[in-house]
Amino acid sequence: MNICLNDKIFKTLSDVVTTENVQAYVIGGWVRDCLLKRHHPDKDIDIVVIGSGIEIARKAARKIRPGTKVSIFKNFGTAMFKSDEYEIEFVGARKESYDRGSRKPVVENGTLEDDQKRRDFTINALAISINKETFGEFLDPFGGIEDLKKKIIRTPLDPDKTFSDDPLRMMRAIRFANQLNFTIEESTFSSILENRERIRIVSPERIITELNKIIMCDTPSKGFLLLEKAGLLKIIFPELDNLKGVETKEGKGHKDNFHHSIKVLDNISKNTENIWLRWAALVHDIAKPMTKKYIPGTGWSFHGHEFVGSKMIPGIFRRLKLPLNEKMKYVQKIVDLHLRPISVSQEIVTDSAIRRLLFEAGDDIDDLMILCEADITSKNEAKKTRHLENFKHVRTKLKEIEEKDAIRNFQPPIDGSEIITAFGINPGKEVGIIKNAIREAILDGIIPNEHEAARKLMIEKGREIGLTPVAQAN
Repeated sequence: MNICLNDKIFKTLSDVVTTENVQAYVIGGWVRDCLLKRHHPDKDIDIVVIGSGIEIARKAARKIRPGTKVSIFKNFGTAMFKSDEYEIEFVGARKESYDRGSRKPVVENGTLEDDQKRRDFTINALAISINKETFGEFLDPFGGIEDLKKKIIRTPLDPDKTFSDDPLRMMRAIRFANQLNFTIEESTFSSILENRERIRIVSPERIITELNKIIMCDTPSKGFLLLEKAGLLKIIFPELDNLKGVETKEGKGHKDNFHHSIKVLDNISKNTENIWLRWAALVHDIAKPMTKKYIPGTGWSFHGHEFVGSKMIPGIFRRLKLPLNEKMKYVQKIVDLHLRPISVSQEIVTDSAIRRLLFEAGDDIDDLMILCEADITSKNEAKKTRHLENFKHVRTKLKEIEEKDAIRNFQPPIDGSEIITAFGINPGKEVGIIKNAIREAILDGIIPNEHEAARKLMIEKGREIGLTPVAQAN
C-alpha cells in the first residue's frame, strides 16, 4: 500500500468510489506534504472525482458516519465534510478557461489530466488513485515527483498562461518557495516578473491570505525578498517597499530599513507564533521614510517615526483588508511604544521609568520586550550583547516593580465618583486634575499604589485648587 494512503479513511473512501464505479484520486497538498514527510494537524484531503464530486461526498459522509453534515458549493461543483481530524473536499474533475479581464473561469467537466493541467504547480498536480484495482498508483504527468526531489517550484503548463489565468498563483509560488524552502524555476520566476501587474485584478482578501501565510513562515524574509525581487511588493504593499534604499550625506548613511524590518520579522518569528506581533515587527519602522531628516554634523534622524507609524496602521490595515478591531489597535500600540524600552534601557533604569512603561504597555509588556530584543540587528556583536544585557536588566526591574506596585493593569485607588463625593462637586475638570495628580504621584513613586495614601493626596490637591472637602471627608 502507498504510504500516503495509510490512514484508514482512505480504505473507506476506496470502498465508496469502487462500489459507485467512479474513478477518484487524492490530489494536491496531501500528496505533496506526504512525499515531503510534512503533515499538518489539520489534515486537509482533496479528492478529485471523474463525475459528480458532490454525489460521492454525500455517499462517503453517510458511510463514514451517518448524519455527518456535508457543505455543498454548487457554483464550484465541490462538497466538503469533516470527519474526526480530517477535512475532506470532493470536486468533480474539470477544465477551466479564462477571459483575460476576469478571475472567474468558465468551468466544464473534464478528465483527470484536464484537472491536473489547471493546477498551479507540478508539485500540487500529483494524484494517487484510491480505486481498489489501482489503489496507491501515482499519476504524475508533469514531473512533480522530480521537482519535489530537486526542490523546485514550476508550473505544469506555460507559466504565462498559468499566471495570467489566476495571478494569485504568483504569490502562491513565492509562498510555497518560502514555506518549503524551494527555489522558483527560472522561466517561472521570469514569468512572475512579466505578469506582475496582473496582481491588481486579484481581490485584497485573497492577497492578504497569502501574505499572512508568508508572515507565518519560519523565515519570512525569504518570501518578502522574493516579493520585492518580483516587483509584487511595490504593488501590494508600497509602504514596505518604500523602506528600501540607503541615502548618504557627508559620508554618513543610514541602514536599509526594508532589510532591517524583515530581519526583525525573522528574529521575532523564532520566539512567537502570534501573527499580530509578527505584523508589528514588520511595520515597526514603516514611517521612517516620512520622518527621515539629515542633521548636519549629527547624522540621520527619524524622530517621531514610532508615533507617525502607529497613525499609519489603520490605513494600511483597511487597504489590505486586515481586521480593524482590537488586533489592529494592538499592532498600533506595539509600534507606538517600540522605542520606549530602548530609551529606558539606555539610561540608569529608574523605578519611575519602569512604572510608566508598565502603565502604558499593560498586558502587552512581554510582547513589547520580545519586539525590542528582535529589533537588535547590529552586526557588531559587542554592541548586540550590550543591548541584550541592558534589556535583561529592564526585564528584571519590570518583574520587581510589577510585584511591588501592581501597575501592569493600573486601576487608580481613587475613582471620579469618590472625588465628587469628597468635595461635593459636579463632574468637571477638577476631577480630572485630581485623578491625574494621583496617577502621576503613584507612577513617580511619591506615594504607594494604595487607597489611604491616594485619599490623603486627593484632599491636599483639592485644597490646592480651591476645593473644600465636605464634613465627612475630613
